[in-house]
Amino acid sequence: MIYMLEDESGIRNFVLYALNNSGFEAVGFETPSEFYKAMAERIPDLLLLDIMLPEESGITVLKKLRSEKATKKLPVILLTAKSTEFDKVTGLDSGADDYISKPFGTMELISRIKALLRRSYDNDNSDNIAIKNLVIYPLKHEVYFQGNKITLTLKEYELLLILAKNRGRVFSRDELLQYVWGYDFKGESRTVDVHIRTLRSKLGSDCELIETIRGVGYKIGDAK
Repeated sequence: MIYMLEDESGIRNFVLYALNNSGFEAVGFETPSEFYKAMAERIPDLLLLDIMLPEESGITVLKKLRSEKATKKLPVILLTAKSTEFDKVTGLDSGADDYISKPFGTMELISRIKALLRRSYDNDNSDNIAIKNLVIYPLKHEVYFQGNKITLTLKEYELLLILAKNRGRVFSRDELLQYVWGYDFKGESRTVDVHIRTLRSKLGSDCELIETIRGVGYKIGDAK
């Protein structure tokens, strides 16, 4: 899920249309108060944040997010008409992960989103991940089942890692295609099903860890 906090409806609607038609799930907000209400319900994977906003500035919003444990590492891309070096430095020093000036091309924006999400998944939870008989070592790109190393393809590994790092969260097939194969992948959602099936076959008795959510996608449950 991507949130966009942008008060200009034309820009907001255009970007949301582009994102939702590129395999992302995106929702927009006009004011910080609307955004905070949504954040209380669900924290997104990434935030597109305008600087010039009603109620309070995007920099203030960003500083609040960085002060909270739950959103301290939330990936944020600033979107603004301001393009001076001072504005860029201020935004980045306040905790933004990237910065793009208006006007911008949607392909560039999508490319930056894709890159930031990949960096986020690579860097988040870099410690070992243990789930039942399964242990994942992200820094080594290794997976062990009952103490024995199992061999996974790159895509199988990336699928397992994303699900394991976000336990309890349901990923749609389109989201998994986006995160693992990239927004410009021309394949079908069945590609995900095939890789999940082969992944489960390699997880032995722990294959039930990957749950199918009918009509939606997949998740790894909350059980510790």
